[in-house]
Amino acid sequence: MNRTAQPVNRSGALRHNARMIAAGYEELQRILGDAQGLTDAAEAHGTLAGALCAAGAYRLDDWLGEILPDARIDRLARESCRAFFDSTAQALGGADMAFEVLLPGDEQPIDERAAALGLWCQGFLYGLGTSAIDDVTRLPGEVGELVRDLSEITRIGVDGAESIETNESAYAELVEFVRVGVQVLFEELAPFRTAPPPAGESLH
Repeated sequence: MNRTAQPVNRSGALRHNARMIAAGYEELQRILGDAQGLTDAAEAHGTLAGALCAAGAYRLDDWLGEILPDARIDRLARESCRAFFDSTAQALGGADMAFEVLLPGDEQPIDERAAALGLWCQGFLYGLGTSAIDDVTRLPGEVGELVRDLSEITRIGVDGAESIETNESAYAELVEFVRVGVQVLFEELAPFRTAPPPAGESLH
């Protein structure tokens, strides 16, 4: 698998709550399919996470407006989306590193999961664009570097010359890199969720 950033290691992390994550992905995918959504579950969740990192006043209706045509959705589906919205916001803001990237389950082909990870990062970058930040790729220090790494991961691909085990390991490491990187960005972008700092001012 082609990788563009050095991942952060966390032993056994992707196995933790794997069934719940996969079930959540399938549920959001179903909701979007029934409502003729504008994207798939991975990109939709990435958009939500990116917006929550960068825009302090982001609401459920803002998210639904991004992922559904004319925000058409029935009451039950809306409540399910609210649960995704609330749980993602709580995980990002919590102190226990509970945030997870919503992706297909491990039983799906590696190329499908890799493509979903690329779409998740694409959605995340789109979500960051809902803030007052002019160009997220030009932010200083670790923040800008992380954003550029996520941009590279949007072009992820599976290396057919590598073994299944090598590709699976690379994929798991990238998912963990994204998971931890998003939590770092949430913390570092806190100033932008209140009032943007003066141009050129460091986040630290």
